[in-house]
Amino acid sequence: MLRQADCLYVDKTARLEELVTRGRRYFLSRPRRFGKSLMLSTIEAMFSGRVDLFKRLAADAWVIKQAESPCPVLRFDMSRLRQYSTAEELNEAIIKGLEDYAALHGFSVKSEKKCGGTLLQIIYHLYKTQGYSVILIDEYDKPVLDNIGDLKKADEMREVLRSFYVILKSCDEYLRFLMLTGISNFSKAGVFSALNNLQDISMTERYGDIAGYTHRELEQNFDSWLEASAENMSQDKTELLDKIQKYYDGFSFDGRTRLYNPFSVLSFFQNSRFGNYWYTSGSPAFIVQYMRKHAIGDPEEYRHIKVASDFADAHEIERSRPESFLFQSGYLTVEKWEDDVITLDYPNEEVKRSLLRMYLDDIYNVKMYLTLGAQLWEALAAGDMQRVVELYNVALSGIPYDDFSGRSEFWYRSLFLMLLRGAGVAAYAEVHTYRGCSDLVIEFENLTAVIEFKFAAKTADAAVRKTEGELQIKERDYAKFRRLEGRRVIAAVIVADDEKRQAELHSFELDR
Repeated sequence: MLRQADCLYVDKTARLEELVTRGRRYFLSRPRRFGKSLMLSTIEAMFSGRVDLFKRLAADAWVIKQAESPCPVLRFDMSRLRQYSTAEELNEAIIKGLEDYAALHGFSVKSEKKCGGTLLQIIYHLYKTQGYSVILIDEYDKPVLDNIGDLKKADEMREVLRSFYVILKSCDEYLRFLMLTGISNFSKAGVFSALNNLQDISMTERYGDIAGYTHRELEQNFDSWLEASAENMSQDKTELLDKIQKYYDGFSFDGRTRLYNPFSVLSFFQNSRFGNYWYTSGSPAFIVQYMRKHAIGDPEEYRHIKVASDFADAHEIERSRPESFLFQSGYLTVEKWEDDVITLDYPNEEVKRSLLRMYLDDIYNVKMYLTLGAQLWEALAAGDMQRVVELYNVALSGIPYDDFSGRSEFWYRSLFLMLLRGAGVAAYAEVHTYRGCSDLVIEFENLTAVIEFKFAAKTADAAVRKTEGELQIKERDYAKFRRLEGRRVIAAVIVADDEKRQAELHSFELDR
């Protein structure tokens, strides 16, 4: 354990003491790598009366009192179950895990066909021999998320879980405390249709900081680590803290509390280097499966998007709208909450870059984008749009043939945007002006590129599309505002030739 190894421990036990004394049945949804498992481990130690682990912590007195009559704790982690092919295999794996728990604590259970029956035996045995028990279930939704690309199988897995979790309500009188955590919210029609006695604290302000680090906690607990990183990186400590905040802070589930992802922060201090640690730690397959199955658009579409306050619990996660899915998986967060309307946005720089990387890695299958990104930056710095399009064509040439099936202007334009943003270039789609909406605008140091993106199903149509794009830019005067700023302005048309699966550039001078 962290405290036994004399490791740094950010004390959340005051909030946990409040949790266990104010209620008895809870559900908490948080993205992966957000400290849910550590939170349950701490609650387990609290109810077990592990006084030695809580010295000088906020809940010390509560744990000392609890140690006079400790509770038996059943902690079950669904994330430890491998991905199963059938619902029967999942049911058997849960039964095996419960049987192992019973054996570890010196008793046995009768053979059952359903995992819920085995759970019922354990709860009843603990009550008869030791009194009220505590049940903690981590990553309750993993078997469903593992099958998010197959709706039929996801429903079959959900039925197994429903038969398991419904026992928790029927055994309510035998339980001292119950808490479940996971990534996805639960809907009344899903796993918890019969488990309606849980208090969902996922988006409540009272427990907004129960997992994750606040900025104040970062400053108070990691000051020496911050100094060491500043020295290693040859940076001013205050300036470095500002960069860390921009890169890793910003998660919010109540519209007020802002949080850092613990895994990213700890990884940064360990390496003294900015990186997309959350993504590279292993992006779950269920995210890619969902993104391929659903038409998730340009990431910019989800900036400052407004949704109803109950948007996340309206449907099961595999059937949810993209903004709900992106929120539950941690890519969007609550920017503002006003009455029944929530505004969502990306929490920080790491998440934005991680999403771009996922698009390029797994949606567009572009494997050279890191090298291309550096070259794109150099080409734009030189104002060489021809070279930019050449690099875009390199990316297109590396995409498998099958991935071009049924592609459109949107697909070609979106890939182009992802490459630019992956390189750290400020690029925007559908920029509104006083006379219309330009397809693309690139802002780079002292350069602005105003671009119309056109699609030619056949090579013979490419020349016509170039002319259409040029007329559109000139007639609607898309570049007027930029020219008045005194910046260098490049006007161009990029035509995606679907027959060749390549792009062509047509740049031209603007009338003064």
